[in-house]
This record gives sequence, structure tokens and C-alpha cells, in this order.
Amino acid sequence: MRRFLALGLAALPMVSMHANHLDDEAQSDLTIFVDPTIGTGGHGHVFLGANVPFGFVQLGPTEPNRGWDWCSGYHASDSILLGFAHTHLSGTGCGDLGDIRFLPVTSRDRRQYTFAHDDEECRPGYYSLLLRAGGNDTVKAELTATLRTGFHRYTFTPSDSAFVLIDMEWGTGWDRVTDCHLEQESPRRIAGWRHSSGWADRQKLFFVAEFSKDVSLEKLRHDSLALVGFGNADASPLLVKVGLSAVSIQNASDNLASENASWDFERVVREARTAWNRQLGKIRIATPDEHLKRIFYTSLYHTMVAPSVFCDVNGEYRGSDGLVHKASFTNLTTFSLWDTYRAWHPLSTLIHPELQDDIASTMLTIYDEQKTLPVWHLMGCETNCMVGCPAIPVLADQMLKGFKVDAEKAVSAMRTSTGSHRRAHDLLWKHGYIPYDLDPANESIGKGMEYAIAYGCAAKVCPDDNFKRLAKSYSQYFDPRSGFMRAKSSKGEFRKEFDPFAAELNKIKDYTEGNAWQYVWLVPHDVRGLIALFASEKAFESKLDSLFIVEGDLGKDAPPDITGLIGQYAHGNEPSHHVAYLYNYIGQPWKTARRVRQIMLTQYQDTPDGLCGNEDVGQMSAWYVLSAMGIYQVDPAGGRFVLGSPLFDEVTMQVGPDRFFTIKASGNSPEAIYIQSATLNGKKYTKSYVDFSDIAKGGVLEIRMGSKPSKYGTQKNDCP
Repeated sequence: MRRFLALGLAALPMVSMHANHLDDEAQSDLTIFVDPTIGTGGHGHVFLGANVPFGFVQLGPTEPNRGWDWCSGYHASDSILLGFAHTHLSGTGCGDLGDIRFLPVTSRDRRQYTFAHDDEECRPGYYSLLLRAGGNDTVKAELTATLRTGFHRYTFTPSDSAFVLIDMEWGTGWDRVTDCHLEQESPRRIAGWRHSSGWADRQKLFFVAEFSKDVSLEKLRHDSLALVGFGNADASPLLVKVGLSAVSIQNASDNLASENASWDFERVVREARTAWNRQLGKIRIATPDEHLKRIFYTSLYHTMVAPSVFCDVNGEYRGSDGLVHKASFTNLTTFSLWDTYRAWHPLSTLIHPELQDDIASTMLTIYDEQKTLPVWHLMGCETNCMVGCPAIPVLADQMLKGFKVDAEKAVSAMRTSTGSHRRAHDLLWKHGYIPYDLDPANESIGKGMEYAIAYGCAAKVCPDDNFKRLAKSYSQYFDPRSGFMRAKSSKGEFRKEFDPFAAELNKIKDYTEGNAWQYVWLVPHDVRGLIALFASEKAFESKLDSLFIVEGDLGKDAPPDITGLIGQYAHGNEPSHHVAYLYNYIGQPWKTARRVRQIMLTQYQDTPDGLCGNEDVGQMSAWYVLSAMGIYQVDPAGGRFVLGSPLFDEVTMQVGPDRFFTIKASGNSPEAIYIQSATLNGKKYTKSYVDFSDIAKGGVLEIRMGSKPSKYGTQKNDCP
């Protein structure tokens, strides 16, 4: 437990670096480059509010449920505030949480405010909003947080009455209360619980709230809606500290006593800022472009909202079996694995090596409790959202990189999770692919391609002939005549109805949030095998070139997730994220550089609508962080980072307690986007990739950039 607390909150000095790793801002406050409003508009769905890195509490404003773009509970286009909830999701495509909502009011009848975004202020670890009730009647609401507690400061215009409305009934998105309770334990202490069902179908949350003034609890609608009164509002602010737990009221109280015993609001704000600076400081960039600094550090910030701590200070947590357990590690939650195995987890192995034990232990403990590895895990519940076995690439990658993983249990979990009759595994094992006519759930290609990735990753850590065989199952869908992956029947015949542009054709969905143009490339674990399906490397290259320029209609029923289109390349959804780097495998890294730069500069901006698609719990931002540094791990397991086009003059990553890896790009400019030559630790380096082992032990990769394509990385021996 102490390891993770130190990671998140300990008020220690900023990480020191060797002098030659520092730019002029090495000791600056990096939070000034973070703009939490980026991604709150469009389809970004990001959380806005106060939290600390990987915190259980995400305390922030909640707006009415108005549809898909309000999955986090907030959207920049809205101006109605329902209150400040203590839990939120960030960047998801489904809505949930929004638990334990507080709203400061001066009228007994007020249930919401209309607010102006100009009255908001948000920075890492702090959020404030001036609420205007009419005339001179205002309330300034300020929020901050620790790992497991929220801290409110409400400053009212002096008046005869003031209250805090507690709403336990409504959450975000699908979330609905199933049971709740409120009780006043003392003149300044209220406690309760909220049990709900939504995306997480059996969520339990307990809380205690301590007030800086004597209060009285008045229940308005049983235990689901109540007013907390404290008499006249004067110039002194009302402070409210809230401890959360998924286990019990007592644990919530212990969490509060452990993490926020005093009433010093400003101290908690400072500690939150320190925690964020310690994490943001793991990557230092050198660039004169302030615009790029904001995008980069906001992206890095977004990668550390989740996974979230899901255990109490005593180690107890509520497991996937609904029971209370005690762990020797820091148990985590909010695993959007279908998204995050592609870039977030590889990035975390570089800059959060201390977190890998907790991630692996959590996933294997989930396996113990629910008998399968997690798919999309939230608040101790398996949502089974999305397709494939996305925990397998994560575990296999950790094992191959030498992190502490119980290898025997991990392999057993891989076998069990892929050997069941759930989620069409039985069809895949029997036929070698998933026949569309035998799977009523549709998305046979989406499932099959993701399963092939999982089996391919499993085969690298377990010499199993079935894993090796099914790792190649993607080839069963390939139609050499059209050059696309197509749905196949149990008779071995391709579905007759076919439009490579359509994401859904006549209510038929063969792909998962995508179309044939996007799915033909989804073989990151065996790029060589994919290339071999085409008539030649030239044919593969021509098809890949076409992806970025061909235009077509996705269809009126296309999922809203397919966004950020460049031709048919869809950066707003995860299956496309590795595609621009495939050119390196055919000796054309300059084409990768061109496309990666295009994506970085067109799909990421420092505005509320600055993300071209759902943030997806850090994945969209992790792609940018890696790509801006000039690297990306295409194969989800193994640690081969393909070179792209470094966006900054210099980047230094802290990859261990006293280890740093620096990427220097001399001659870098908006025009000079192509690698001309490189050295690794002073020695000539010709490969168009760099291995995890070289990065993790620290060193310097020096790259010379130019404005014209070069022969760098074009020889077969230098390709990934």
C-alpha cells in the first residue's frame, strides 16, 4: 500500500535529473501547461474537476443526462449544474458513476443552477465555480481531493439561510440507485451509503461527510434527497470533507482520518498539485511551442485519471464476487482494456514501472474472483463491454518485459479465459474462425480479429500449439480478391452482402465500431503475416496508401465512435491507432513520419473540442504522448517501439528510480519531419525501432531530422 500512496500523494521533492537532461523549465510547475477543459467538448467525454493521479475520488460538476456526449457527466456545451459528484468516468463511451452529489444552495427549493463557463477555474487538483442565484446572491464552490476523499469549500454571500443539497438518487448515464441511506452521526457528521445499478450492475459506495459547522439533516425524499442546513451564512466559508469507500462507512471514516485529518483546504490543494507535478515530471520536453506543451502535458494528465485506486487505507476492497477482501497490493479499478492495451499500457511500462505489480496483481485477483480475466472492469463489476480478451496482451507484455507477474497463474488465466464457451470462443476453437451464421451477437470479425491478437500475445509466453494456431486465425477472414477481411459462414463462404465503407449494412454488423477499410490492418501481433496475405509488399503499400485518401459513406447507422477520419483511417477509434506505423515494416518509415505528424497536428488541439474522439480512459492521449516522443509500440506484447517523427527537440523520460532515457531530435521543425540518421548511446543506429530493454536501462537516442525522406530504416534488417 505504501508504494502507491507515495506515488500519488507524498509531498516529496520533484524528481531530480542530471544536468544534461534539463531544459530551462526543469524545476517549473508543469501543471500550468495542463488545460483540463481540453476534451470536454465534441466527443472527448473527459472528466472535469479535482482529483489526484489514479485517485478513487474524481470530484467535479455534474450536468443533466442529455445523451452520449455526457458520459462523464459534463459537456462544455451545457450550462446547467445539478451538483458536485464524487465519482466520474473519463472519456468512456458509456455513462456511469456520478455518486454522492452535493449542491450548495441558499434556497430550500433550488435544485440546480445555470452557470457560465467564464465563472469556472480548473487546474490539476483544483476546481472552482461561481454560482449565481440572482442579484448579489452567489456561492463560490471550490473543490480539491486526495486519493479517497473529496474536499469542498463553499463561500456564500451572507444570507439568512444556507444549505447543502445531497442527492443520492441520480447518477450519470445508466446509473440508478437501488438502495441508499443517510444518517446524522453527530452535530457535524453525516454518513450513508448508495447502492446502484448501471454499467456497473451492483455498485456499492459508502461515505462520511464532516462539516466545519454544526448542521441539521432534513430528509426530503426518504434517504435519496436531503437538505443539510447550517443556519445563517456569514463571511466564513463552509468546509465539507467527504471520505469514500466501497466497503463500509467505517472504512470511509478511516480513509478520511488517514488522508485528510485537518481543515486546511489550501494545503490539500498544494499536495494535489505536488502529486501531479511528480507524475507529470516523469517526462520533460524541450520545445518553444507553448501550444504543443499544453497539448502534451494535458494528454499526459489525462493518462493518469485511471486506473483508479479501489481499496481502502487498510487494504480492504470489494471484489468481483461481491465479497470484501484484503490485499497486500493496491487494488485498482476502471480498466478500459479494449482501448488501453494498445498504447496506455505500453506507455505505463515505461514511465510507471512501479505500477505494473499492482496492475498484474489486480487482474489476476479479478480472475480468482470471477474465474475469467477482466474485459472492462468497473467498481468491482465486470461489464463485459467490447470484444476480445484484452487483458491477455497486457499480462503478456508485462511478462516479456520482466515485470513481476505470477507467470503460472497468468498462463492458467489465459487458458481458462480463452477456453470457455462464453463470447464465441467455442466457435473459434471448432472452426478456426467465428462463422457469422452461428454467432447471433454479430461482430464476428471484430471478435475474431481481437481474439487472434490475444492468442498471439499468449503464444509468446506459453508454447501452446492452439495459441499459435489461433494467433493466425485472422487469415481466415482475408478475401484476396477484394483485399479486405470479410465475414465467413460455417460453410466457408464469404457473406454476399459487402460494402467496405459501411460500418453496418442492412442491420448487419460484422465489425466492432469500424468497417472493412479499418479492420484489414488489425493484426499488430503479426504484421509480417498480414503482409504475406497480399500479392506483394507493393500491393500492401498501395492498399495502405489508399486507406488515408479513399472516401466513402460509413452509412446512416454507423456508430458515433468512428471519428477523426483521414480518408478511411479513423483516429477517433482504437483499432486504427497502430496503422500509420505499419509503413516501417515495409521499409517506408518516411511515410509513417508523414502520417503520424498529420495525425498529431490535425486530431489534437488545445480547445474543448481538442480530441477527435472519446478519450477512452487515457488511450487517445497515450497515443499522442508516445507519438510526440517519436515512438509507438505496434505489437501489444514484447516492447518493440517503432520510430515515427519526434515532435519535440528533446524528450527525457524517467524510466526508473535513477534511470532516464532521452530522445534528442536535432534540426527538428514543422518541415523537417523525417529521420536522416541516429545514434544510440553514441553508436550509429540504423533500425526504425528501439526495444523496451534499451529504453528501460536508460540512455540517449540522438536523431538528426531533415525536410526530405532519407534511406534511414529502409533496409530489411532495420525494419521491425
